[in-house]
Amino acid sequence: MRLVSLILIGLIALLHSYIAWFEIFAWESRGPIVFSSFPPDLFPQTVQMAANQGIYNAFLAAGLFWALMIKDRTWQRNVAICFLLFVAVAGVFGAATVTTRTLFVQTLPAVLALAAVMFSGRQTN
Repeated sequence: MRLVSLILIGLIALLHSYIAWFEIFAWESRGPIVFSSFPPDLFPQTVQMAANQGIYNAFLAAGLFWALMIKDRTWQRNVAICFLLFVAVAGVFGAATVTTRTLFVQTLPAVLALAAVMFSGRQTN
């Protein structure tokens, strides 16, 4: 179960790296495709806002990658839980304010990873 939790953490870190790239560098080109229900003229007007959101996603990814590099299992678990909770809460907020799809793309994977981390922690104690 520990390996599963580490893989899930890594996948979520990669996902947030992609989201950060998308929001910081590809908002005007990919944004209208991803958010097709938004008016196209919205994207040039919100480049700075999207880049700001992208920085936060980069911090989430960095925290998860950091968790993967921590050698002490207790601290690795603690840091992973902290950043996975951040991801889950951000996903719930995104689902409530932008699109419910965020619940499945962001919150569900974070909750599954949290469960795997919590379960793997019980196995080693």
